[in-house]
Amino acid sequence: MTHRATALSRRHVLLGGVAASLAGVGTRALARKAASPRLLGLEGLAAPVEVFEDQWGVPHVCAASVPDAFFANGYLIARDRLWQLDFDYRRSTGRLAEVFGPDFVPSDTANRLFLFRGDAQAEFAALPPTVQACARAYVAGINAYLEQVRATGEKLPPEFTIFSYQPLQWDVLDLVRIRAEATGNTKAEIRRARLAAQGALDYDALIMPLRPAHTLRVPDGLDVHAVTEQDLGLFGVLQASLPLSGLHAPPSASEDDHRRANEGSNAWVIAPTRTATGRPILANDPHLSFGSPGPRHVIHLTAPGLDVIGGGSAGMPGVMQGHNAHFAFGRTNFHIDQEDLFILRTHPAHPERYFHNGRWVEMERTETTIAVRGEAARTVTLRYAAQGPVVSTNAARNRAVAVSATWLYPGANGMLANIGINLAQDWTSFREALKLHTSPTNFTYADTAGNIGWQAAGGLPERTGGYDGLMPAPGDGRYDWKGLQPLDALPNSFNPARGWFGTSNELNLPADYPYEQRCVSYEWKDPYRYNRVAEVLAASPHATLAQSVALQHDTLSHLALSVVKLLPDVPADIRAEADLLRRWDGRVEATSAAAALYEVWWTRLNTLFYQALVPENLRALLPQPLNASVLLAFLQKPDGRVGDKPEAARDALLVKAFQQAVEEARDRMGPVAAAWQWGTLHTLQLRHPLHAVEAVAKAFLPIGGETTHSGGDPYTVMARWYNPDLSQKALAHGQNPYAVTGGASYLMVCDVGAWDHSLFLNFPGQSALPDSGHYEDFLQPWLKGAMQPLVFSASAVQAAVRHHAVLYPKGKTP
Repeated sequence: MTHRATALSRRHVLLGGVAASLAGVGTRALARKAASPRLLGLEGLAAPVEVFEDQWGVPHVCAASVPDAFFANGYLIARDRLWQLDFDYRRSTGRLAEVFGPDFVPSDTANRLFLFRGDAQAEFAALPPTVQACARAYVAGINAYLEQVRATGEKLPPEFTIFSYQPLQWDVLDLVRIRAEATGNTKAEIRRARLAAQGALDYDALIMPLRPAHTLRVPDGLDVHAVTEQDLGLFGVLQASLPLSGLHAPPSASEDDHRRANEGSNAWVIAPTRTATGRPILANDPHLSFGSPGPRHVIHLTAPGLDVIGGGSAGMPGVMQGHNAHFAFGRTNFHIDQEDLFILRTHPAHPERYFHNGRWVEMERTETTIAVRGEAARTVTLRYAAQGPVVSTNAARNRAVAVSATWLYPGANGMLANIGINLAQDWTSFREALKLHTSPTNFTYADTAGNIGWQAAGGLPERTGGYDGLMPAPGDGRYDWKGLQPLDALPNSFNPARGWFGTSNELNLPADYPYEQRCVSYEWKDPYRYNRVAEVLAASPHATLAQSVALQHDTLSHLALSVVKLLPDVPADIRAEADLLRRWDGRVEATSAAAALYEVWWTRLNTLFYQALVPENLRALLPQPLNASVLLAFLQKPDGRVGDKPEAARDALLVKAFQQAVEEARDRMGPVAAAWQWGTLHTLQLRHPLHAVEAVAKAFLPIGGETTHSGGDPYTVMARWYNPDLSQKALAHGQNPYAVTGGASYLMVCDVGAWDHSLFLNFPGQSALPDSGHYEDFLQPWLKGAMQPLVFSASAVQAAVRHHAVLYPKGKTP
């Protein structure tokens, strides 16, 4: 049967009337629900759309056309996540100050500076017609929900009432204008230049070792002594946490660096020759900061030519990780250095002019007015140079700084990339759709024909003059980018001979890849998660779904085992604790006493070795922690940086850190080591971003708490990060340095072709509304690793239905 025939068959079952659609279910309760579906007349639909929701609040959308399916996508995300949707939209378009006051003017200014400046209408018109139609429909669906709320007097989410404002109407062209995807690499550029000014560039490797091995070079003409943190200007504002002081509790001073250091994912695909069923398996678990609401919203969209299910992001049409009728697709962060700072020399008498290609050039300027709650509106000037937005100026120093970013280029419409991916039917059309995808991403692929693949995607700049992008460059024209390289310049693999492919944000450029010429990146995650995934997959000739689920929840830490081997003899009063650690199997389980001791020890020894290896005058430049791979290598082979007797010095520090760890563990968990548990420290509690506002705290109770115990750490496949580098201010507010801060909230394992066997989790829940029933219903399944069916076929959807609604064109009888 062709895909179109299959889709039409599904529509016949699900759209052919209530009685027909549910005739095979055989439950009176379900029939009663279906007999009187909720009817909603909405402006913007071409034909009726049915929405069947399962026990987890996942909507299964059945539409007569692809655009109508995306209309429902927009409508339903607005229904479930309106405040999240509106807040992110306001942030991206620079409209937070009008709600939250003058502290948000810098953020609004920065976000407006980085909106696309070209002809948005022409950019939109250049997209494939189907993508245009789906984008319009998605925005129409959001706006239709807003109109419904206004027309019916339905309550807005509590945040709007508490802060007394209304959600914004959406404009489809904003999906072209919104571009900012800052990765944070420019902070490292500043750091390296400042280290070079002190003759201390080699110390950077303690924090960020370059992979592949690469020699840092100061670009010709760059005055490293003139580089300061102020050069980041508005780009630093763009990358920083929002100034929510007074709106929520003070964050850790290192919150942003901590998040960027840990964000990633695991993904793998297994060929049918290595599975028990003879069908491919695809697994994916994106690692992001935990929050309420969560980062993913699960949806199933069906229409003739479309049948896709999986996790999406509020404000971005379609599914990011999931499968359609033909193939499954996952993603992890790839690493592309997509941003560079350019130092401009400005004219002493005319600071709006900068020297470029042998002549003085006037900056482009535009003014924008920012509404400010409680104050008069502010007019700010946005400046642009040949390289891109000007983020800082200093007329007294004849200096300005501009940013080049891949995501600002014409055609880089990453907000709309999911649509083409969701509609693709094979490897060729899938790769074609990735040309629109600007974020640096490893895409994994497995289809019903038995093929598996990997494609790295994202905007790849073409640098000039031998520039590697690792420090700021002079903005005189010598180092300007030539443009973006094509997708084919990035590596891929199709049906690899070993029968599987995995990616966990490690350096995965092929050995023969011309990385010096293409200069993709030299900054990658440590390989501990990938090495464990590879170990398991290589040893699994008959892989099962259950094994992939177990691997996603795997807590074995080879890093921990390697560190424990180095523990020397310790004083008698802590020998029992040392023996506990030496007997440990390396699994960072919530119930493990040894895991609790190890994690506290690891934190303590990182601090001590940081103090031993980083000179005091450089500590303001080099943030903790030390890179794990670098620290382990030093522990295994210490050198003269810690004195004339490096092994003895290392052992002394290891014992000192262990003594400190035992003391801290006793203080936190009691005197009996056997009663310690990692989960006692590694707890999880999700609060609303504005929870310090009393009315918000009352409306949105915390999810989890002190009894919510978790295993894992940043280096296990089941990544559950914590941030021990909390500021004293944060600790004074009672924040737990070992509390879980991020990891995989959306997890998915796909049985490719037997789709109803696929499994998922979406923590904490589908909805951002506490009274919805789906605010935190995934908490317990997520804690237990109890993956749930990701139902897909018509019969499975019928059996899972709990609620039924019909959306229909306003003014027409459904």
